[in-house]
Amino acid sequence: LMGIGLVLYTVSPSDLLCPVCLALLKDPVAIPCGHSFCMVCINGCWDQEDQWGFYSCPQCRETFTPKPVLRRNNMLAEVVEKLKKTELQAGSPALCYAGPGDVECDSCTGRKRKAIKSCLVYQHNTHQHTTTTSVLLQC
Repeated sequence: LMGIGLVLYTVSPSDLLCPVCLALLKDPVAIPCGHSFCMVCINGCWDQEDQWGFYSCPQCRETFTPKPVLRRNNMLAEVVEKLKKTELQAGSPALCYAGPGDVECDSCTGRKRKAIKSCLVYQHNTHQHTTTTSVLLQC
C-alpha cells in the first residue's frame, strides 16, 4: 500500500484567475495545451470559432481539431474553493490598497484600493479582496 502524501503549495489568487474573464476560475477546465479557463469562458471563445472548424487557446493560440471535449478539473476547483474559504476568514485590508504598479479604483474615495474586475467591468459596489495563502492538498 502506498501512503498518502501531503504537499503544501503557496497559491496566489492571481494564479487562479481565468485569462478571459479575469475572475477566479469557476468550473475550471484545462485544455490540451495545459492552460485553464472557466468552462463558460472557453466555451464562449470556441463558440465564436465554430465557423472555422478549428479551435485555439486564447492564451497561447495553439490550435485544436476537432474541438476538445471539456471536463471540469475537480482538483483545481477544490483549490479555488479552499482559497475562497481561507481568504474569507483571513483577508487583510492592508493588502487591498493600491501601491506602485497597481491599477487604482476610480470609484474609491480617500485612500485608493486596487481595482478589481467589478470596478473595471460592472457597477462598483464592494471590493472582494484576496491575499496569498497556502493550500494543503492530499496526493
